[in-house]
Amino acid sequence: MKIQVNGSAAYAFTGSREIDPERKTVLFVHGASLDHTVWTLPARHFARRGFNVLAVDLPGHGLSDGESHTDISWYADWLIEVLDALDIRNTALVGHSMGSLVALDCAARYTDRIRALALVGTAVPMPVTDELLDAAKNNVHEAIEMLTAWGHSPGAHFGGNETPGMWMIGGLIRLFERGGVGVLHNDLKACNNYVDGMKAARSVRCPAMLILGQHDMLTPARAAKALADEIENSQTVVLEKTGHTIMSERPDALLDCLIRIV
Repeated sequence: MKIQVNGSAAYAFTGSREIDPERKTVLFVHGASLDHTVWTLPARHFARRGFNVLAVDLPGHGLSDGESHTDISWYADWLIEVLDALDIRNTALVGHSMGSLVALDCAARYTDRIRALALVGTAVPMPVTDELLDAAKNNVHEAIEMLTAWGHSPGAHFGGNETPGMWMIGGLIRLFERGGVGVLHNDLKACNNYVDGMKAARSVRCPAMLILGQHDMLTPARAAKALADEIENSQTVVLEKTGHTIMSERPDALLDCLIRIV
């Protein structure tokens, strides 16, 4: 569905269900230069069980108008504007990678609007190498190749997707290639610039779950320990033999985790 947010069209996948402000809501936030399609499986699951589902495309991504930004807090404020446009007062937030920072910042500053928080493939801080930033800034394909290589566990490079017929490596490359010029660089810069993560963690008041990959090279599981320690009511799940692209590598295990928290 398309939603008007501050005069611009924003897209959210709803599982083909109408939005009812009286129902529980789950809002999904994708990672850098990706879109709502990474959440298809869990979004459909919760939609079919009577939840409002909003798998959004952030501004400048996917089917949403506007421009991408280099400010995590700007994206977090935009999520609240989406909820306001739909008269939704309360939601669970699920974010992956950059989206996890957006979700964390949102939950910290809008404590009365967020009832549960799931941070997938997360770490604070979330630094990005100069090599990767430069490649993304210059719009060279090596940026996509680096993220794809580092974003999968060793086993994922040999196939074995739990969803028959899906190619994890090729699928992620194509998702990145669909992003507009400058989007990947802006998003990576937003991750690199975000310095308020620990402060935000201390302000979270809702139950939270960190869902991490054992072989994640982009946001290593060990890097999330300090974050988990700062969130008062949190639990951590580390999925074995899994990299950063948890939604495609371990979709069933991820869904099992989300069912427990949202």
